[in-house]
Amino acid sequence: MTEQAAERVRKVALVGNPNVGKSVLFNALTGAYVTVSNYPGTSVEVSRGSSTIEGSPWEVIDTPGMYSIHTITEEERVAREILLHESPDVVIHVLDARNLERMLAMTIQLIEADLPVILVVNIMDEAERMGLTIDLKLLQEKLGIPVIGAATGRKRGLDEIRKCINGYVRETDQHRFLYSRLLEHDITEVCGLMQGDYILSRRALALLLMQQDDEITSIVRHKEGDAYAPLAEKVRAIAFDRRESFHLDLSLERKEIVRGIINGVFHAPEKRVVTLAERFSNLSVRPLTGVPLLLIVLYFGLYQFVGVFGAGTVVDFIEKKFFVELFNPWISGTVKNLIPWEIIQELFVGEYGIITLGIRYAVGIILPIVATFFIFFSFLEDTGYFPRLALLVDRVFKYFGLTGRAVIPMVLGFGCDTMATMVTRTLETTRERIIATILLSLTIPCSAQLGVIMSLLSKYPGALLVWSGCLLLLFFVVGLLAAKILPGEAPMFYMELPPMRLPQFGNVVTKTYTRMQWYFLEILPLFVIASVMLWLGKITGFFEKLVNAMTPVMASIGLPRESAVAFIFGFFRRDYGAAGLYELQTKGLMDARQLTVAAVTLTLFIPCVAQFLIMKKERGWRVAGAIGLFVTLLAFGSGYLLNKALLVTGLLA
Repeated sequence: MTEQAAERVRKVALVGNPNVGKSVLFNALTGAYVTVSNYPGTSVEVSRGSSTIEGSPWEVIDTPGMYSIHTITEEERVAREILLHESPDVVIHVLDARNLERMLAMTIQLIEADLPVILVVNIMDEAERMGLTIDLKLLQEKLGIPVIGAATGRKRGLDEIRKCINGYVRETDQHRFLYSRLLEHDITEVCGLMQGDYILSRRALALLLMQQDDEITSIVRHKEGDAYAPLAEKVRAIAFDRRESFHLDLSLERKEIVRGIINGVFHAPEKRVVTLAERFSNLSVRPLTGVPLLLIVLYFGLYQFVGVFGAGTVVDFIEKKFFVELFNPWISGTVKNLIPWEIIQELFVGEYGIITLGIRYAVGIILPIVATFFIFFSFLEDTGYFPRLALLVDRVFKYFGLTGRAVIPMVLGFGCDTMATMVTRTLETTRERIIATILLSLTIPCSAQLGVIMSLLSKYPGALLVWSGCLLLLFFVVGLLAAKILPGEAPMFYMELPPMRLPQFGNVVTKTYTRMQWYFLEILPLFVIASVMLWLGKITGFFEKLVNAMTPVMASIGLPRESAVAFIFGFFRRDYGAAGLYELQTKGLMDARQLTVAAVTLTLFIPCVAQFLIMKKERGWRVAGAIGLFVTLLAFGSGYLLNKALLVTGLLA
């Protein structure tokens, strides 16, 4: 074993508010790629990577965003788990230079927890552009920890960060920030009753105990054993005496400490230059200008680029010109020459063949739509538009028991509802997560499904309007009902606003490629499995019986018998089902009314297998099953009513 292999691999944990550049720094240190988004809520789980820093092996840990070591959201709890249980050798607190005063409160908490902290003041380029100046040397003196100015997105400060990590020496005499006499008295009394050994300092733990932090209370109870009773009694007494104002008092005292620290450190011009990006940012969050801007983004991004170009032009070329006219006839002939048994031929190149249906759907129809959507999505997120969108819709979302923060999984749902369902864990309360999961399952079509449906209905503007109107109406009605039925109140909304900037070409390409790779590796096996199951169903007669069983249901919503196939496909993947509609439309089996009813019903139909399994993992069998049943009944009920309404009114005739 070499000397380097025998050397202990040390750990460096990256912590900080959402969207301050932790994942960018992780990518730079490890060479691994974590999806870096210009909006909060991307890092839902912990990312780990190996790195050689200044010749020494390190494990780099990228944590979800956190605002304080007193946790509220699930992502904050995940981040703190790293600090509590993994004893990182270095903790890098990354903050936004433009929001120095607000974010330093967490730096104080990390220091008083006696953690090995390095402060990285990031996004210095934007701060300088705004005319802000920060005396990093003075800030370092006041905090008593290493402080580095950086712009990690521009690769500025990376060498200094690497040197500081590897050469970090923990100060034996940590700076201590003093609170009011009353609070210091309470801290001293609680600390004096602690006997166990902890990773965090007793001072930090005392404050967390007085903040009624359940996880910390459980850890201290376990560590203290029999000595816990008097400690708990003291904490209860303090909590009772200060029950009306403790959290507010602590927050105000920390703000006062921060003001003292930044005095002489942070300088802003009396009249700073307002950049074009800031003006655009202001326009995007005001309802009067933000709503028209959103409509413009949706029209050119989703409708024209994804729907018309991706699902129309690109799909027509790949699916029709390449697969239908060239590849499928060639591969069918080749397989039939190589395999003499007709039943095996059907498995590969038959009506539901792995190649002629499964791979054709995945590569010819789904992949171009997903690619154009992720290009649009990556471009938009890199500008920093999504947090502004969250602020814009916050007031409306409150009627649904949600906050503007829920716009993140909703927008991600247009890419992939499975991924978006996972991201709902970043929402603050269980109630929010359930409501968001219901709305994702019901009214948010994934990119491939959305692209196919927009392509199908774009020939009939009225049909596209009816489909959009139905989804919006159900989104509002179900959201309002869920907010009334499910107990609880909507939490306070807060979100970091990253700088608005022109997207970087490299970022957009890398994000698009990474997401397409993840998506394709997920859908291709499912499409192959679906083709095999459909083949088995055909040769055993089960598939025909299933279609026959669904025929009355299809007739009740005014659809031909063949449309049952698209709904069976939809159970495997929503986008697979939408591709089935595409097939029926090309064969001329549906008119405008039937296409509209089918599109609405299929969009609302039961979540695909992958999304349902994630729902089960996140919400449990009971909730996932209830959502699946509710969505299915509502889908066909809505399809029935819509069909009747279109027949009576004569619309789309």
